[in-house]
Amino acid sequence: MRESTQQDARQGQDAPARPGPHLLQIGEVARRVGLSLRSIRYYEERDLLVPAARTQGGFRLYADADVDRLLLIKRMKPLGFPLEAMREVLDVVDRLDAGASGAEREQLVARLSGAHAQAQERAETARRELDMAEEFAAGLGARLRELGGGA
Repeated sequence: MRESTQQDARQGQDAPARPGPHLLQIGEVARRVGLSLRSIRYYEERDLLVPAARTQGGFRLYADADVDRLLLIKRMKPLGFPLEAMREVLDVVDRLDAGASGAEREQLVARLSGAHAQAQERAETARRELDMAEEFAAGLGARLRELGGGA
């Protein structure tokens, strides 16, 4: 069982009537992060994100930390991290940010190191795939030029 999560830290928090200067509505968060409203809601449904608060009308409000969290999620996605692995990384980051110490901190750092190694491996795979895709596109362009079709 997780000792500290984003949701645990926010339980019981009073919801403001309207967003304050440090809280953003979902549309602004979507614009800042470059994700759709649907994606943000999906990550919330999958327990990867919990809004900092809600207005009295039920609108989601997000803090800067939530924006950072979404950016982290967005960076994991193209590397093919499954939701459970994303949840694991986010949990480790949350617990380290909460000030884990001693043996717990060492364990968390080891887990983060493992995630880092996976990210590096996946990034290298993505680079190789991009190289192949660029070679393919270049080959098609050369073929079009040979056929007098431009490119």
